[in-house]
Amino acid sequence: MAIPFFKEMRIGGYLLKQKMLGRKRYPLVLMLEPLFRCNLACVGCGKIDYPDAILNRRMTAQECWDAADECGAPMVAIPGGEPLIHKEIGEIVRGLVERKKFVSLCTNALLLEKKLDLFTPSPYLFFSVHLDGLKDHHDKAVSQKGVFDRAVSAIKAAKARGFTVNVNATIFDGHPAEEIAKFLDLTVELGVGVSMSPGYAYERAPDQEHFLNRTKTKKLFRDVFAMGKGKKWNFMHSGLFLDFLAGNQEYECTPWGMPARNIFGWQKPCYLLGEGYAKTFKELMDTTDWETYGTGKYEKCADCMAHCGYEPTAATAALNNPLKAMWVSLRGIKTSGPMAPEIDMSKQRPAQYIFSEQVQKKLSEIRKDEAAAAQAKAAQKASTAA
Repeated sequence: MAIPFFKEMRIGGYLLKQKMLGRKRYPLVLMLEPLFRCNLACVGCGKIDYPDAILNRRMTAQECWDAADECGAPMVAIPGGEPLIHKEIGEIVRGLVERKKFVSLCTNALLLEKKLDLFTPSPYLFFSVHLDGLKDHHDKAVSQKGVFDRAVSAIKAAKARGFTVNVNATIFDGHPAEEIAKFLDLTVELGVGVSMSPGYAYERAPDQEHFLNRTKTKKLFRDVFAMGKGKKWNFMHSGLFLDFLAGNQEYECTPWGMPARNIFGWQKPCYLLGEGYAKTFKELMDTTDWETYGTGKYEKCADCMAHCGYEPTAATAALNNPLKAMWVSLRGIKTSGPMAPEIDMSKQRPAQYIFSEQVQKKLSEIRKDEAAAAQAKAAQKASTAA
């Protein structure tokens, strides 16, 4: 229990400091995507639908460290793509740990056992292994048989080497509550914590038929939590976020709480939506029109209840109302009775679709970089020959 308590104390102290400084907007977790390339093609993923010229791009280790310094969040989550494909991933993580950042390395675990030697166990490092459910369900979700078994094997190997391991699950429509409950029982058997979030309806995801709407999300999580009474499921979430998933809290999202940095720059407005990019973190915070995003404000946010937008909201709510947070923790998640009122959707602005425009802009930059590199190489060769 010492490591989680240490982590909670550090992050709680950071939140208290922001409150005392009177800051309205501040990051809690940096979502660092050093590459988009992945060794899986999950049907619910909206992150890997790029041309090869972009998928082959990588952030350097220095760019990753600079992003962490610039952002200042106490925690860095490294999703992707698949971060273990990055040749400098060991060095990137080492540099972040040296900066005393809590690092959550998100991986599908296909390469984890092979690459464990790149890392050193630390209270600042956590492996977050992607598991969407039990064996058949997970392998179907990632469109490849055998992935579940390799992930579980990697979890056991990492734990045996002294690493802290959690699992993260994305929940889609059609996943029975009973199966989710059995999956959570498995995480207890494996001795790992678990984070869960309803899948965000990525506009580029191959499967558009199985994203949960808000009503279905709340009903499903109520059913799951009802089955967990008396069990020791170890959620890596605040009690208020879980209470929100069960429809007992009505929150607006905090899109700046988990800002995303990738090969395009700082992503506007959040990890899930790509509505343009800023060159610096300050530019992201100063130029994003935050008030135009969120459920009830923008069509693309209509059904979102994902952790990256709402966990920071729940953390702030707990800081502002600790007695309420304590009451939820003692009482447990309410799984019956009226739900909190839903946000009015009647005035949300229509969605804008700029994915292709952003891709063409990035491809143009890549071509210019490659032309400049070729020109410099030719000049160097001519100079050497002379």
